[in-house]
Amino acid sequence: MSGELRHREPVDVHLILRRDSAAGPEVLLSRRAGDVYASGMWHLPSGHLDGPHEDVVGALIREAYEETGVVIDPAEVRFAVTVHHRSPGGGARSGVFFEVRTWQGTPAVREPAVCDAMDWFALDALPEPMVAYCRAGLGTYRTGQAMAVHFQQPGDPIAYDPALNRCRPVPTAGVVGPDARLREFTERAVGRVTGWTDVSWAREGSQVWRAVGAEDREWFVKVHQNERFHQREVSAYRTWVPDLGAAAPRLVAVAEELRAAVITAVPGRSLHGAVHPPAEQRRIFHRIGELAAAIHRSAPARPVTGATAPLGKWERHLDAARRHLGPGDEEFVRAMVVKAAALPPLETGPTHGDFQLRNLRWDEASRSLYVIDFERSEDGPAVRDFVRLADAWAGRPDLYEAVMDGYGRPFTPAEEEHLAVLAALDAVSGIQYGAAHGDPELVERGRRTLARLRSTGRP
Repeated sequence: MSGELRHREPVDVHLILRRDSAAGPEVLLSRRAGDVYASGMWHLPSGHLDGPHEDVVGALIREAYEETGVVIDPAEVRFAVTVHHRSPGGGARSGVFFEVRTWQGTPAVREPAVCDAMDWFALDALPEPMVAYCRAGLGTYRTGQAMAVHFQQPGDPIAYDPALNRCRPVPTAGVVGPDARLREFTERAVGRVTGWTDVSWAREGSQVWRAVGAEDREWFVKVHQNERFHQREVSAYRTWVPDLGAAAPRLVAVAEELRAAVITAVPGRSLHGAVHPPAEQRRIFHRIGELAAAIHRSAPARPVTGATAPLGKWERHLDAARRHLGPGDEEFVRAMVVKAAALPPLETGPTHGDFQLRNLRWDEASRSLYVIDFERSEDGPAVRDFVRLADAWAGRPDLYEAVMDGYGRPFTPAEEEHLAVLAALDAVSGIQYGAAHGDPELVERGRRTLARLRSTGRP
């Protein structure tokens, strides 16, 4: 840059004066008027620094009083967002947006020559027309990001146009927690949250947050990876899961637009990878059988007329898993598919859909078992819930007997046959998914299941 003037641009400040209403969070906006830039458009109370003697917090407090009449204590000012903006005319500036939730006075129009209206608006229902620059800052704030670049192009309108959204959020290093919309939804449901922990399963899928609030109360907030999983889990919580009583979480709130749900916490630790003495294991597996029976008795079983084996994607899964199969595995799977077509249908009813040790929690203190994660829940044959659990009792007939004793009855011959077919198909599905997503445990479990089925004919 030798011999040239350095680039200089103004700094402005924006006030996100925020209040909470029964309908959700609201922000104060003013409508620009007169001979000013963006006249007739809604904007946050804002202004420029008067000079090098003024810092951004001081400028915010001054502008807030001049425009709205509210008095703000510097201790109540919270940094929210920085936006690097370029207007359609080419001028660039940096804007710093601050959130304030506590103030003195009632906001009102104090500068009628440049502002003809002022009102509160819901964050998710902002008015039009609105200055695109301001909308970029609020949009970034809502998503929980701390910085964005908003460079408009020549010919772009000054007003926000969703078809010409130039806002590009810049991720913040080291920030832990969900985005602003999920935080707002959760706090409307349970009150102020003081801590967030990402407890999602390592594999790709739905996201789960542990939210801690006042008095160390705890909830879980789940964002489903797709609409199907969301509807399955919510439906289960609203229909048959309450019949499990204290053995399952309770649904607190649902946000359909976010595919999110808040549920109560249950005690204990996951049984996945847990080690217990043999006698304790038998007690736990007996309780697992009792819990499976409670799930399957939560609604009357219904007869079906069609096939109950899920054959729809088996060929595609087999193609993807082929290079990870052992000698003879493919022929065995094809034979199982042929067998499935001839099996008599089973009665169907509520099933968990992913009934395995990682979704079961054991509380040592109370000797109680809990089940979580109902996003794969759907009606089906009861044996569906023993497909993935079977790997946990492999080589341990005492654990199998404990499960059956807790369940209250043995499998029928028809259920045994269905279980073998379902286990083979699930093994292939797990192998292809694990191979595609870099999950060696799923691949190994699938290969182990196929080897066991081929050697014993039983899962």
